[in-house]
Amino acid sequence: MTAPIAVVGPTATGKSDLAIALAQRLGGEVVNADASQLYRGMDIGTAKVTRAEREAVPHHLLDVLDVTETASVAAYQRHARQAVEDVQAAGKVPVLVGGSGLYVQAVLDDLEFPGTDPDVRGRLEDEMATVGAPLMHERLAALDPIAAGAILPSNGRRVVRALEVIELTGRPFSATMPKPGPARYGTVLVGLDREPDQLDARIDARVARMFAAGFVDEVRELERIGLRDGLTASRALGYQQVLAFFDGEYDLAEATALTAQGHRRFVRRQRSWFRRDKRITWLDAGAENLLADVLRLVTP
Repeated sequence: MTAPIAVVGPTATGKSDLAIALAQRLGGEVVNADASQLYRGMDIGTAKVTRAEREAVPHHLLDVLDVTETASVAAYQRHARQAVEDVQAAGKVPVLVGGSGLYVQAVLDDLEFPGTDPDVRGRLEDEMATVGAPLMHERLAALDPIAAGAILPSNGRRVVRALEVIELTGRPFSATMPKPGPARYGTVLVGLDREPDQLDARIDARVARMFAAGFVDEVRELERIGLRDGLTASRALGYQQVLAFFDGEYDLAEATALTAQGHRRFVRRQRSWFRRDKRITWLDAGAENLLADVLRLVTP
């Protein structure tokens, strides 16, 4: 039987389309590994697959959180591994797909999660509220450059968590992340990428489509049901910029441009994260025979 497949790589390379095509050819089901797509209602801004695509191929771990809930890698690990094992038990091929590197690693590697201390966490969160995420990220960069390189400066929650683990364990936060060994379940890792200028153009086009498709209305509706109260959902790329537009910090054109800029920067961080994993076979996402090339890699 075909081993599980993980389709990874930067945003806007076409991972979802390839995952669906693989699942259709191999009799598989898709398991989401994009942190923002865990949230109900965050559809346009995350380029979530359509209802029709989900009806054609079963998808797991989409729309499992309210925007007021905080995403947890530890919880995701439990649910995603269960989903993979359930798909295998049904005699089908799990296709893990997404660009959230830590989430992919949580499924495929022996990644453990250190404990927490409410007092330390509270103190760091208070400091974050006072000085802001960028300055806290600078502190993390001085203590643990590897962790800082994997965490966006705007992601205050993860910055606080990394600083908390460093303080509690006396070790770098990155030391809690194992070096990749054989992937769990014998998973075959396939990476999609494109030339940087091509990917930048695709991101600009995607962001333009997002706003034309009603992205502002999507954010306004999510704001109505508590988006601003969500520690992780409110900071997602695009959603954060539109909320700032609502607050008068930017006009709509600036919010659109900053959303595209944020995605371009995120792509470079994704590429840096995934390129460290030597288990991944990289393919040109624009190749004419991409599906055939991947099938040759993954089928016995």
